[in-house]
Amino acid sequence: MNHRLAVDLGERSYPIIIGSGLLGADRLRPHLDGRQVLVVSNETIAPLYLDKVLADLHGYRVGQHILRDGEPFKTWDELGGILAALAGIRASRDAVIIALGGGVVGDMSGFAASVWMRGIEFLQIPTTLLAMVDSSVGGKTGVNLPEGKNLVGAFHQPRAVIADLDTLNTLPEREFRAGLAEAIKYGAIVDAGLFEWYERHLDAILARDPMALLEVVKTSCTIKADIVKRDEHEHGDRALLNFGHTFGHAIETLGGYSQHLHGEAVALGMVLAARLSTALKRAPAADSGRLTALIERLGMPTTLPPGFSPAAMVAAMRLDKKVLNDTLRLILWRGIGQADIVPGVPEADILATLSA
Repeated sequence: MNHRLAVDLGERSYPIIIGSGLLGADRLRPHLDGRQVLVVSNETIAPLYLDKVLADLHGYRVGQHILRDGEPFKTWDELGGILAALAGIRASRDAVIIALGGGVVGDMSGFAASVWMRGIEFLQIPTTLLAMVDSSVGGKTGVNLPEGKNLVGAFHQPRAVIADLDTLNTLPEREFRAGLAEAIKYGAIVDAGLFEWYERHLDAILARDPMALLEVVKTSCTIKADIVKRDEHEHGDRALLNFGHTFGHAIETLGGYSQHLHGEAVALGMVLAARLSTALKRAPAADSGRLTALIERLGMPTTLPPGFSPAAMVAAMRLDKKVLNDTLRLILWRGIGQADIVPGVPEADILATLSA
C-alpha cells in the first residue's frame, strides 16, 4: 500500500510518496518539466536500481553521474564532478537532477541543483532508511570540509520525494540500524508515545516487517514535514531535529568521516545529550536510561570510543552551525518527547559528560 504526504511550503510545496514498487512504475514524469535529466547515484546503488529509473525516462536527454560511495566522498571534488556532468548534457534552467541513493547522494545532488544556473529542480529517490526518514525531506543540502560536517551548503527544496521501501531489502544491516537511530530521534524529541512504540516494536522493525517499515517512514516524514512547514530555515523549532547532532557531527569529524556512519554518531550523540541533560538536572535519569537501552538494542556504542579526547570533541563542536556569537547552543531535553534549545551550557559540564 502506498502513502502520500505533502510538505506544505506554499509555491514550493512538494509530495512525499512512500510505498513499494515505485521505481520503474512511471512515477517520475509528473515531476519533470524539462527534457534534460541528470541521474546522480553511487557505485553501490547504481547497479541495483539505475536501470529502473532510466526506464522511466524514455524520451528525455539523460546523463548519468556515479559518485564514490560513502561520507568520505562528500567533498568539493565530488561536487565538481556533478557540475561537470551537468555541463556535459548542456543542462539549462529547466533541467532536473534525480538523486538516487542515500544521504550523501541527496545532499550533494541538492547542493549542485542549488548552484547550477543559480538553481534548478531536483528529485529525491532515497534508498537508505536514514535518507527516507530524514535527509531527503526538508531541503538541507551541502558538502563536508575536513574541519566540519556540512559547513558549506544551502536550503534547496526537492520537487518530490519518492521513497520505494523495496530498496531497503538490499540495505546492509549496519546502515539499516544507523538509519533507525534517526527515526527514533523523533520520538525522543517530539512524541513520548512514539518512543514507546519503538521500544515495543523494535524486533519487528529490525526483521524489516513491511508494515512496521511503512509506519517508521510515514511517521518520521509526517513529523519532519510539519516541523519544516513551521520553520523552513531553522530559525526555531527545526533546530530541535539536531538532537544529538552537535555531539554526533564532532564524532564524525574526529573520525575522518570513516569511523562512524552518520546514524551511529547521532545515536551516541543523543545518549550524550541525554546524559548531559540529566547532569544539568533538566531531565530524569530514568529517561536517559531508556534511551541508552534502546540504542544498545540497536547494537550501537553508548560511550565515546578510545582515543576521542573530550577537549578535541568540544573544539570540533565549536564549529557547529548552531554556534552564535561564539556561544555553543545544544539541543537538550527535559525527558522523552520534550527537547529544548539551550545556549550557554558550561564547557566544564560538557567535558565532564564526555569524560564519564
